[in-house]
Amino acid sequence: MNNLEEGLYIVSTPIGNLEDITLRAIEILKKSDLILCEDTRHSLKLLNNFNIKNKMIPYHKFNEKKSLNKIIQYLKEGKILSLISDAGTPVLSDPGNLIINECIKNDLKIFTVPGPSAISAAVSMSGFGEKFLFYGFLPKTENELNKLLKSLEVCNFSLVFFVPAIKINFYIKHFKKHFSDRKIFIAREMTKKHESYYRDSVDKINLFKTQLKGELTIIISNRIKNKLYTTDFVKIEKQVIKYLKSYTVKDIVELMSKKEQVPKKIIYNLCIKNKK
Repeated sequence: MNNLEEGLYIVSTPIGNLEDITLRAIEILKKSDLILCEDTRHSLKLLNNFNIKNKMIPYHKFNEKKSLNKIIQYLKEGKILSLISDAGTPVLSDPGNLIINECIKNDLKIFTVPGPSAISAAVSMSGFGEKFLFYGFLPKTENELNKLLKSLEVCNFSLVFFVPAIKINFYIKHFKKHFSDRKIFIAREMTKKHESYYRDSVDKINLFKTQLKGELTIIISNRIKNKLYTTDFVKIEKQVIKYLKSYTVKDIVELMSKKEQVPKKIIYNLCIKNKK
């Protein structure tokens, strides 16, 4: 640590409890020439807590393109830069991808300083399968959301989303439509004073009557029913297209769902997709 290599350090910071920061993260932040912060006001609380007085530079989604050349120049001059987000591991649904790709392009060194992540924290205590797909923040409009969730219906991994608490009921309604055979786990304020968790089936969970605050990490489980998802859906879709020439959608749904042992909803969606 005395001879810290020059380059860009992707530094994970606590998702709530400040004591979750690693010793290595503290030392690297102290030795950084510049600290790139998603929100300098927010990061100042963390840095002050560990007596880190190094210069901060705002680096967020509104200025990352504009500040990119200047940051790359600092790195070419041999400076040590750290990138931190407001909480958790940078780049995951946070700014950072642009600068990382620019560093790769310019053959500049990048280092990871792993630590807290809302994703792994929530998955580890969900009780669901170890295989998961992280999507991040969901679309805000109904059409885009329905299109996305429909594409994820056949995925047999747990699904991890970030959701603003103020819109939780909006998303629950759509989860019920697309993931009715799964379980749901909602993590709120992880590692903080008011941390709380909600576990239920997607079918049974009620809409929240009181307004939740903050951002939520939501996990939809892998499928509980219909375990045969090694099914060849390409083959099924070809069969559906063939049947559509002679049979009604209703008859195809009844026939194919029993024959292939998959939900009627999937067969129906394939019919609608291919119906001319």
